[in-house]
Amino acid sequence: MGNTSSMLTQYDIEEVQQHCQHAFTQQEIVSLYQRFCQLDRNNCGFISSDEFLSIPEFAVNPLSQSLLRMLDGLNFKEFVAFLSAFSPRATLHQKIQFIFKLYDTDCNGKVTFHDMLRALRDLSGSFMSEQQREEVLTQVLEEAGYAKDSSLVLSDFVKGLNIDVEKEIK
Repeated sequence: MGNTSSMLTQYDIEEVQQHCQHAFTQQEIVSLYQRFCQLDRNNCGFISSDEFLSIPEFAVNPLSQSLLRMLDGLNFKEFVAFLSAFSPRATLHQKIQFIFKLYDTDCNGKVTFHDMLRALRDLSGSFMSEQQREEVLTQVLEEAGYAKDSSLVLSDFVKGLNIDVEKEIK
């Protein structure tokens, strides 16, 4: 599976399927492998930032820089695991974990005010001033019972979303 010019074996497909917690069918994994091979223009077994940015929809995504942090240098197995959060078969908890990782820019298991501010900046662009972003975010945190200097762990993040993950609907 390291060389993208090779074909996937049944064992490879099942291993990838298990790694992504069965978020994709075997046929979907084969299709994803074909797309992975197209993106891996250097045929080195992983996709670089430049190769991801060659996807027009990705390049214009306001969160593309944050996503690149998570994507750069993924091999096929990791690529499928990354995409599994977008699968309709992914659980709500898996999707929330993905969003949390997107916000957790330094990968320390915590989302800080500055992490959230960076995401808000990416999403709002020039429509809001930095002062407006800080005021909005400070107010949202205070309403949720957190101070500006709080660091949110995943359980805090879920609580802040006001979603009961235990009663998730697929």
